[in-house]
Amino acid sequence: MVLLENDTFLSELTKLFQKGKSSGSLSLTMKRYDGRTKPEPRKGSLPEPHEYKCLVRATLGNKKISTVINQKDVNKFQMAYANVLKGNMDGLKKKDKKSAAKGKTKSKATQ
Repeated sequence: MVLLENDTFLSELTKLFQKGKSSGSLSLTMKRYDGRTKPEPRKGSLPEPHEYKCLVRATLGNKKISTVINQKDVNKFQMAYANVLKGNMDGLKKKDKKSAAKGKTKSKATQ
């Protein structure tokens, strides 16, 4: 897995979205990250870190990229991340209106 800077991650994510349109699905994960790379032993209670970070990963096939966002950069990154998602989520399948209409008529009939 490649750990990138935030801006580089967003540009690589855009490239992965473009590749994903023709070759499979893109998986995105986001989780809280405390900076540890391996588990700590369970000897008593460990002090909580005073600043958490956010780890974002993207996977397309065997290509994996990730970035770590500091607490102070979350708002800036979130805005840029949302723009990348909005710009690249145009290949989604639309919901079938016929089956949605059937579900509404059934619920009205049961009332």
